[in-house]
Amino acid sequence: MRTDLVLDRSDQTVIAYSEQDCDPILDRNQQLRSQPQKSDWGREIAEIPNVIIVKWLNEEWMRGNVSLRPFTPEFRELVARKLRDPEWKYLRTDK
Repeated sequence: MRTDLVLDRSDQTVIAYSEQDCDPILDRNQQLRSQPQKSDWGREIAEIPNVIIVKWLNEEWMRGNVSLRPFTPEFRELVARKLRDPEWKYLRTDK
């Protein structure tokens, strides 16, 4: 993931632009979804690109949830909720 910082001199703010080549991750997710499973035990359920994690965090912070931190129980609940949403099904590796 690459992040560039830009100073907006008109209102004295810093803007962060993040980008990542997600194609290899999404291709692997698709491949894993196509493989039969014998058990759910130890099965990876999703691989989420870092730019998506940053997007989800930014959305929560913009809603006022500025105490949310990555990899906390609250964050894991957010990720589980997002992965149940059909909009994000391409991140899943198990369905």
